Amino acid sequence: MMNAYDAVFIPGGGVRANGELPLWTQRRLTHAIEISQSASYIIPLSAGTTHKPPPLDPEGFPIFESVAAAQYLIQRGIAPEQILVETCSYDTIGNVYFSRVIHIDPLQLKRLLIVTSEFHMPRTQGIFEWIYGLEGLSQNYELEFQAVSDAGIDPKLLAARKSREVKSLENVQTLAQKNQTMQQFHAWLFQQHGAYAMAKQVVRASGDVLGSY
Repeated sequence: MMNAYDAVFIPGGGVRANGELPLWTQRRLTHAIEISQSASYIIPLSAGTTHKPPPLDPEGFPIFESVAAAQYLIQRGIAPEQILVETCSYDTIGNVYFSRVIHIDPLQLKRLLIVTSEFHMPRTQGIFEWIYGLEGLSQNYELEFQAVSDAGIDPKLLAARKSREVKSLENVQTLAQKNQTMQQFHAWLFQQHGAYAMAKQVVRASGDVLGSY
């Protein structure tokens, strides 16, 4: 019997000391576990964030968000062979781009489910539809989105993050209009994006919203 999804994505949501994952990321992963039998692969995304230094393991090596998420999945019964990690990205745009070029296009996967938090979903959906719709290497992707609850997140932190998400989505929509092919996007990512372009300075989050990274 064919699985409902070729892959389930879990965008990065931050990682804390000793590889502990915040509530919202755990909730995304728990949902992925619940539907894991309907998916060929589960793909946690993200190396980390540009907004704060990565936590280190006992040997002094950085803990990648997606690896911490993969370990969370394995500890709860998901077979390692079902998990693919993406350890190149430092934001949601990178999550999506690297997921496509590292895993989805090489494996020719098409039926894709994206699981993220309610506060994160509008921008995440906008980015996936933009990057998976870029002209150049289309595989006729089928994208589906499922949001998990924001319940239990500190109200002040959540309000700050929602405000930032609205502004970030507006920026994504502007960028999508200007960069509509893989070649245009690649040039923008590595020449203009602060997390990936050597000529640009990273702009870091501060204040209440920093706790959501």
